[in-house]
Amino acid sequence: QVQLVESGGGLVQAGDSLRLACAASGLIFSGYDMRWIRQAPGKDREFVAHISWRGSTSYADSVKGRFTISRDNAQNTVYLQMDSLKSEDTAIYYCHAPALNSWGPGTQVTVSS
Repeated sequence: QVQLVESGGGLVQAGDSLRLACAASGLIFSGYDMRWIRQAPGKDREFVAHISWRGSTSYADSVKGRFTISRDNAQNTVYLQMDSLKSEDTAIYYCHAPALNSWGPGTQVTVSS
């Protein structure tokens, strides 16, 4: 079974940074696109960032210029570097493998203003 486990969330102040990590197992990690999705309380899930197996990236407009997605295939891990955090970034952040529709359990990010 594919397993994705997020880590790195926490409570921070606006303007601070966090680095999320998603450790993957049960798949040939280097061959899959990966993405970060978030869900704020009372809101629908929202696309955050995507990285292809080649390393090409794309971002939601709301995080562009502040967040950076990357991957380390040797470590089977995808990262999300989040800078200049805003209260609007408060959400549970999920790691997602689209081709497998596999999700991690999420990690909570709370940004106080």
